Amino acid sequence: MSQHIALYDTYPALRAVPRVSLCVLPSPVRRVTVDGTEIWIKLDGLNAEFCGGNKARSLEFLLAGVNPGDTIVTAGGEGSTHVLATAVHARRLGARVIGVRWRHEMNPAARRVAELITRECVVSRVYGSATVALVRAQLTRLTQRCSYIPLGGSTPHGILAHVNAALELVAQIGAGELPAPARVVVPLGSGGTVAGLALGFAIAGLETSTIAVQVTPAIVANRLHLRRLISRTSRLIARLTGERVPSVPAHLLGIVRDAYGGAYGRAVPAATSAALALSDATGIRLDDTYSAKAFFVARELARSVEGSTLFWDTFDSRLL
Repeated sequence: MSQHIALYDTYPALRAVPRVSLCVLPSPVRRVTVDGTEIWIKLDGLNAEFCGGNKARSLEFLLAGVNPGDTIVTAGGEGSTHVLATAVHARRLGARVIGVRWRHEMNPAARRVAELITRECVVSRVYGSATVALVRAQLTRLTQRCSYIPLGGSTPHGILAHVNAALELVAQIGAGELPAPARVVVPLGSGGTVAGLALGFAIAGLETSTIAVQVTPAIVANRLHLRRLISRTSRLIARLTGERVPSVPAHLLGIVRDAYGGAYGRAVPAATSAALALSDATGIRLDDTYSAKAFFVARELARSVEGSTLFWDTFDSRLL
């Protein structure tokens, strides 16, 4: 499977970190015009042959060491792409996944993902609240003595994959595939993708802002949580390489809350409309839970703020 791991060019010592090849990298970039607005898109949903996206990247590190016959438990919302990606890619390695989920507002894409989760997980349970589901996942982990992948895969090892993604984009800029964007706009869920991209841009010395668009409750989608993820990942890299890791400047990390809609999975009409405009213009389809909201914000920034904007599409629309 074709891959170029830009992370290893910067930190050769990280080759020693266990990793399994699941993706086809780099994922492509594309310049599009929507309603007269020019915007760049990183098509990260195409980073694997099936069920690509940001979760497939994290799982290259989080599923390392998984053997045929192993059981893994993970948790997420009823329409969680993380739960689905874990089940799909673990099965490629011969393992099975117990998916523990909670109910939330659904939209057509979320319902499709939920349907696929039921098909891919060997056990799939849905509870009334996130708290109950997360407790049940931990109990399953202990009683069945199986591996556990935390919410969204947002651990320092999983975040290494998104540091690599940022460095991958920097390499594409260096190769002339696109200009250095003034900002990269990405959904903010459990925070791992945002933390890794922001840290990767800082490591590369790229003066690009990472704009995180809230799609989950503020108890998770907040600056303090992001800073903790960045700090923990920086410490991991420093410990494994013995090198100093640059910090992320405060002015290059922003959070936009306007597109959230008040509940996880809730479709926002303005975001849905922006996604339909993109689909009509380019054939690129988005989901209402994550990518449509981030694209809506990216389009508005591209219209109103100087400098080029790149929308980081974390969703594999082939699932639809």
